[in-house]
Amino acid sequence: MDHTEPHTDPPTTDLTSTDLTSTDLTSTDPTSTDPTSTDPTSTDPPTTGPPADDGEESPPGRPAPDGEGRTDGGSGSPDAEGGAEAAAGHTRRRRRIRRVRRTVLAVLAVLLLPLLTAETALRVNYIGDPADGTRTRNRDAMWLGHAWVDGRKDDADLAAFVRRVETTGIRDLYVHTGPMEHDGTLPESLYPKARWLIDAVHRELPGVRVQAFLGDVLATENADGMLLERAATRAAVVRSAGQVLDVGYDGVHLDLEPLRSGDRNYLSLLDDLRGTTRSRDAQLSVAAHQIDPLPALHSVFGVFTENPKWWSQEFFGQVARRVDQIAVMTYDTAQPLEGTYGGYVAQQTSLALEVTPPTTHLLMGLPFYYESNFDHWGHAETVAAAVRGVRLGLSRTDADRELFGVAPYIDFAATETNWKEYREGWVRQDAN
Repeated sequence: MDHTEPHTDPPTTDLTSTDLTSTDLTSTDPTSTDPTSTDPTSTDPPTTGPPADDGEESPPGRPAPDGEGRTDGGSGSPDAEGGAEAAAGHTRRRRRIRRVRRTVLAVLAVLLLPLLTAETALRVNYIGDPADGTRTRNRDAMWLGHAWVDGRKDDADLAAFVRRVETTGIRDLYVHTGPMEHDGTLPESLYPKARWLIDAVHRELPGVRVQAFLGDVLATENADGMLLERAATRAAVVRSAGQVLDVGYDGVHLDLEPLRSGDRNYLSLLDDLRGTTRSRDAQLSVAAHQIDPLPALHSVFGVFTENPKWWSQEFFGQVARRVDQIAVMTYDTAQPLEGTYGGYVAQQTSLALEVTPPTTHLLMGLPFYYESNFDHWGHAETVAAAVRGVRLGLSRTDADRELFGVAPYIDFAATETNWKEYREGWVRQDAN
C-alpha cells in the first residue's frame, strides 16, 4: 500500500473467486421451434431439414434447403419455400451460437488457466515446515506514523510503545517525517518534536535507531508529483536528507512511489544519498516494491497500466547494492487466500535473498493493518501467513542469513492480533 495512513475502500469483487460455472453458456436451445417453419393452415406433416455441419441430425419433417422431400412434384408452394428459407436461417443461427460459445470458452480458458496455475503454485509454495532457527535475528524494523514528530504523541504514548517493543527484535524505527514537497524540499515545520522523540528512544530503548522516513508521490501516473529526472529535484532530496540528519536522526528511510523498474534517475539519487549518509555514519534505507513473481511480469503489465506493480529482480538487486537496508512492501498483493498470500511472501523472500548482497540488511514487510478491497483482502493478508511465508523462503534460500528481519507496517493501525501473531510466529525462540 502507499505508505500513508490506511484507509478503507468499498469492497470490490474478487475475480479469482467467481464461480465460472454459474453461467450456462449452453442455455440457448438451438432446437427450439421456429414458428415460421410450420404453416398453420397446411395439413401436411412437419418436414425435415438437413443434417447440421457437426453431424447432428436435424429434427424430422423439416424441408431440406435444396427442396428435396417435396411431394407435389413441382416447384412447391410459396408456403413450402418460405419454410425452407426459415429452416436455413435457423441453421445459420445455430452455427453462429456455437461459434460464439466456443470463442467465449476459449477466451475464458486463456485468461483463467494461467491464473489458476499460478495460484496453485503459490499454495504449494506455502506447504512445508520452516527450518529451525528461522526466527528473529533481533534486526527487525517498524514503520511509525507522523504523530510521533508533529506533537500529537507525548511521554505516556512513548512509555506504552516502549513496553510494546522492548522484548521484540525491533531495532530500527522508520518515523514518518515528510512528506517532502514535489521539488524535493522538506519544511522544518513538519517535525517540531523530532528531537524529543530521538532523545527519548535513545534513552528508553538503547540500541534502537530512529530513521527519518521521507517520501513523496512520483509523477508516474500524472503530472502532480516529484520528477526524479530533474537534477535540481534530486539535489534537493539530498539536502533534505542532510537536514534531518542534522536534527539527530540515525538514518534516512526513502519511500518514493510508484517507482518504475529500471529507473536510472532513482539509482543516481541513491548514489548521491549514500555519499551523504556515509559521511555522517548514518543508515540509508529504502522501501522497495515487490519483485516480478514471473519473469518480466512488470513489462507485460506495463502494456495495460502506466504503473506496473513490480520491479524486476535485476533492478531490485541494483537498488539493494546501493543501500544499507532494503524493506520489501510485501502487502497489498491482491491474494484472495491466506495460503496463496503466504506462498507469495515465501516466493518474494526467496527472490529478494537471491539478489541482496549479504552486506545489505534485508527486511520483509508485515501487514499490521486491516483492509478489505481488491488489492488487500484482510482475511488473507494476515501477519501469521506473512511470517510463515518469510520463514519458508528464508529456510529454502539462505537460512543462515544474518542481516535479515521483518518490518511491521504501521504502528497506529496495528491490532492486538497483529502483535500476537508477530510475537508467536517470529519472535519466540522456544518453538520451531
